Amino acid sequence: MEKVKFVFENNVLTVKILGDIDHHSAIHVREKIDSVIFDKKPVLILLDLSLVEFMDSSGLGLILGRFTLAKDLGCDFKLYKPCATVKKILSLAGIERLMKIEGDE
Repeated sequence: MEKVKFVFENNVLTVKILGDIDHHSAIHVREKIDSVIFDKKPVLILLDLSLVEFMDSSGLGLILGRFTLAKDLGCDFKLYKPCATVKKILSLAGIERLMKIEGDE
């Protein structure tokens, strides 16, 4: 099953994670996302977390790594629609101090 879907329009790369992020899925998802980022060279990366109900520290690592990559490439980075459970994990990790979270509950 595919764990990530991409839409690229108007220099915005929307990356929709399709399900939970754990240490088993994070490596594959990270590789796919990075490949598309380098291929498309977006101005903004919007990481859609609306279908993620659980993530462990690997999910935080995935998010922080893509944020750092975007920053290194001069690209904006935003998180989109984390559910309440994921939002709590992000909040505990202090993610909102680093990046914008849109469409959250």
